[in-house]
Amino acid sequence: MKQSSKTGHWWWWVKVSLYTMSVLLGQSVAVLLGRLYFLKGGSSNWLSSVVQVGGFPILIPFYLLTTTTTTTAAAGGVDHDHDDHGAKPPLPSPHTLTAIYALLGLVVGFACWLYSVGLQNLPVSTYTLLSASQLAFNSFFSYFINGQKFTPFVVNSLVLLTVSSVLLVFNDDDSSAAGPTSRVKYVTGFLCTLAASALFGLLMSATQYVFTSVIKRRTFKYVMDMIIYQNLFASLVTVVGLFASGEWKGIGREMEGYGLGTTSYLMTLIWIAVFWQLFSIGAVGLIFEVSSLFSNSISVVGLPIVPIAAIFFFHDKMSGVKGISMVLAIWGFVSYVYQFYVDDKNSRVVKKAVDETSR
Repeated sequence: MKQSSKTGHWWWWVKVSLYTMSVLLGQSVAVLLGRLYFLKGGSSNWLSSVVQVGGFPILIPFYLLTTTTTTTAAAGGVDHDHDDHGAKPPLPSPHTLTAIYALLGLVVGFACWLYSVGLQNLPVSTYTLLSASQLAFNSFFSYFINGQKFTPFVVNSLVLLTVSSVLLVFNDDDSSAAGPTSRVKYVTGFLCTLAASALFGLLMSATQYVFTSVIKRRTFKYVMDMIIYQNLFASLVTVVGLFASGEWKGIGREMEGYGLGTTSYLMTLIWIAVFWQLFSIGAVGLIFEVSSLFSNSISVVGLPIVPIAAIFFFHDKMSGVKGISMVLAIWGFVSYVYQFYVDDKNSRVVKKAVDETSR
């Protein structure tokens, strides 16, 4: 039993590590490619939103495989869907699940559009630093939705991330590789990115609540359910926005005038879709295995990657204000991770004491 417990804890860390790498790689590459799309002639915010969520069909074969594996494991007596009393908690009705996925998908679709507007109008370094505020929003919503406790380290993390975002308001370096960005566009991009971060923070807390209080299942199948159905509804929202706004009419001209050529235009959009799906698997997987706050904090740990890469690829300027903002954001992330380490250590001590008492 003791060996089984150790193996289970080791396997949990393996899964968390894989999800973490998915978040860091998927987010960093997708954001850089998204900025490349706009810099080389792309202009459709709704098309940019569609590719952020529209790549979910590539996950369907993997989804079918995990479903088959889960069913086989359950038939062989391995089932992790039971509660502490041995009873299998009932699933909500299909209508309830559909409503939940549709509502979350609506939020995702709108947040993607806001993020696209921000990425179009801000230097990628500013955009990434500002996106770190989603951890602060997530903590705020988790306090009310998930019962998150505000320890001194968590409060310190929130304050640092908030100050980090506020500093960017006073940043006068509004230039990117495409040339000077007007103050109006900068403010528009700033507000849209901030609003998207707030929605994403709310989405992460709501997703955790759905897993723990509604679905009440502990298998990877339900992680895939969340990703695929949520992205399906988000895709419907963004496709409707693409046609309702009339932006679809300019896709042909946009493709022909793309700075890197037609083939590169298509490949840029395809790889944006692929890497955002990689990010989705990692983000939802971390919510499932740990918490929405931890998932968001891992997203923030990729903070230095994109701005530094943007300096080399897009010639973004790293001003003193951006540098201070980055340091504060990283400090805030470290503060939160240390609190997670303390919580994990305490929970293992308590579990060990309970096991010894049981024996």
